[in-house]
Amino acid sequence: MNYSIFRSESIKTIPDLAQVGAHNDREKKAYNSNPDIDINKTWENIDIIPLDTKYVKKFYEITSEYRKQHEERMKNERADRRKTFNQMLNSSQNVVADNLLFNMTNSEYVKKLSKEDLIKFGNVCKDFVKEDLGYDDSQIIQMVMHNDEKTPHVHCTVVPLVKKLDKRTNTERYTISKKQYIHDKIHISQLQDKFYERLIKAGFEVDRGIKGSDREHLSMKEFKKVTNYYNKELDVKNQKLTEAMNKLNDNMKSNKDILFDKDHVKITKETFDNINNVIGESKKVMDMQPKLEEVFNKVDTYTKSYNSLERENNNLKNKNEKLKDNIKNLMNTINELLEMLAKLFKKILHIGTDKDKDEVELNVKHLYGKELYSKWEVDDIGKGSTKEVPLKIHVGLLPKGYDKSIKNLNRESEKDIAEFQKQHKNKEDDLSL
Repeated sequence: MNYSIFRSESIKTIPDLAQVGAHNDREKKAYNSNPDIDINKTWENIDIIPLDTKYVKKFYEITSEYRKQHEERMKNERADRRKTFNQMLNSSQNVVADNLLFNMTNSEYVKKLSKEDLIKFGNVCKDFVKEDLGYDDSQIIQMVMHNDEKTPHVHCTVVPLVKKLDKRTNTERYTISKKQYIHDKIHISQLQDKFYERLIKAGFEVDRGIKGSDREHLSMKEFKKVTNYYNKELDVKNQKLTEAMNKLNDNMKSNKDILFDKDHVKITKETFDNINNVIGESKKVMDMQPKLEEVFNKVDTYTKSYNSLERENNNLKNKNEKLKDNIKNLMNTINELLEMLAKLFKKILHIGTDKDKDEVELNVKHLYGKELYSKWEVDDIGKGSTKEVPLKIHVGLLPKGYDKSIKNLNRESEKDIAEFQKQHKNKEDDLSL
């Protein structure tokens, strides 16, 4: 397997930045004894975006306006609160720069690449930094490809300098904010997808690593952590959903005789809150479903590549089976919930208030959009109610041009609908009978 890797390593202080520069430019004497670096091949390193000065000096050039702004602000500070530009940066322990790493994990594959291919790899990294991350030339200190290590890779050091509105003073101020470029773990996973796609498009033979980790080539131990994490998450959400459903069932049983009357839906606030709680918990579980299936498929594929580790494979497969069973149990629970909600929706559509009916219509349409109800189930929920026609139109059982208004649907209006469907079945493509 040849995984594509994009990583981001925050640089917290100016001295740290100097150390990164010394490493990237091969200025350390210690490399004579470092087995990972062959100094006889250092001349093969490629400057993708060259640097003709030191990292720290380049940093000061990039942040010159920020420094001026800081020094002006310090003039109005009390003497005991004043800090130099360096003191402010180093003491904040935030970020002064970001060291981006790009790599392909299969050293044998990378070693077979020609110099032209390596340059193309470097250009893919450069385009990613500028177009996907959004950095421009004025924020980049250096981008260099190290070909003197076991696996060639690219370092790109950037300064995430931005101008942001200070709400206190209503003025724009410079700051260094990595979050403006890499928002969170979800975003970095999306960026890793984009980097992988760029490499594939450029003709490189790479695999996308497992999501859910900022390392794309996971060891067996790390892989267990991923599957354990999702199993625990699923167990917790499943338990919360089951508890919410049980509580709602108890409430509905106790209110069986007074829940509905001829003109209104009579429901206690506790039961109403429980209904909302069940819907909320079910949405959380449903939102997690695609992620679980993706992880399951990735783990299943990954497991097969470890044929030589039979014992470890069996452990992973058992965990996979548990995850698969959990998903199956989860879907059964969701289906039970949907059946119960369908019955409740039908009752509310018949004797609820107009506001209640509007809310039910929106919920049914939402669940249909999530493919949790079929068009026939939606039709059954709305049948005989004032929402029958809007719901039929929404799911395609009536054409959009059918705008017949039915406030109190009775047998005659049902015949009207049946007659309309019969007349138009050969004229309307979206009419289903």
